[in-house]
Amino acid sequence: MQRVMLALMLASLVLLQGCLGGLRDSVTDALPEQRGIPGGLTLACLSSAQFTDMVIEIDHAPGYAPEATTVELLIDRLSDVCDKPNGVKAVITETSFDQDGSWSADDVRAQALEHREAPPMDGTTLRWHVLFPSGGYDDDNVLGVAVNAADVAVFRDSIDDAENILQRPNAEDIENSVTLHEVGHLLGLVNLVYTSPRDHEDPDHPGHSSNEDSVMYWAVESSSLGAIFSGQLPDDFDDDDRADLTDLASGDLDAEQQLWRP
Repeated sequence: MQRVMLALMLASLVLLQGCLGGLRDSVTDALPEQRGIPGGLTLACLSSAQFTDMVIEIDHAPGYAPEATTVELLIDRLSDVCDKPNGVKAVITETSFDQDGSWSADDVRAQALEHREAPPMDGTTLRWHVLFPSGGYDDDNVLGVAVNAADVAVFRDSIDDAENILQRPNAEDIENSVTLHEVGHLLGLVNLVYTSPRDHEDPDHPGHSSNEDSVMYWAVESSSLGAIFSGQLPDDFDDDDRADLTDLASGDLDAEQQLWRP
C-alpha cells in the first residue's frame, strides 16, 4: 500500500511540474529538470554567491540573427542589474530548429531544451537562452515570450510585420525592446515572483509596467506597439523596476518560486 501511495505522489509531482512549468525549491531539487517559471532564477542573476558569470545563449534560425545592438543591449543591461563579477557574455549560434510556422509555448520549451548547450545552472555560470526562430507565436499579437526560468523566444517575422509604414519605431528598435522586455520577465519583472511595494504594475496587464517609459510596459511585446509608440521605444528598466531588483537582491523583498537561493 505504501509503495502505491508513493508512486501516486511521484506521478502527481510530475503532472504538476508539467502544468506549472516548475515547483518550489524542495521539490525541484529532486527532479532532473529545473525549468521553473519566468523569474525562477531571479536571485541567481542578482547574486554572485554561486554564479559569478553569465552566458546568454542565442540560437537563431538561418537568416534570423539578432541585431548587434540587441546583443549589446542585453549584455549592458544585465551587467548593470545582475551581480556577475566575472562578466556577462553572449554566445551566438545559427541553429536549424525542428519547428517553423506557428510556435506554441511548449514548442519554445522543447526547442530550447534540445538546443541548449548546458543547463541554466552550470557550475559557477548562469545561462539564459534566447531563441530567434522563423515563424511566429500562435497568438498573432505576441512578439516575444518567456516560457520558463531561463528561456525566451523573440519572433522576428512578427516584429517585421509590427513595423509601421513610417518605420517609427523601426524593426531594429522593436527587436531591441522586445528582447530586453522578455529577459526582464526572466528577472521576475513585474511582480512575477514577488509583490512590489511600488504601484507600477498595470492592473489590466498583470506582469507588466504601467509606465510607458519602462521597457516592461505592457505594449512593448504586443504587435500593436507601432500604433501606440510613434517614436523612440523604451529600452531600459525604469526606477521602479530597478528598485524592485535592488530590494530582491538585498532580501528586502521576498522572491518566491526560486530554483536557487544564496
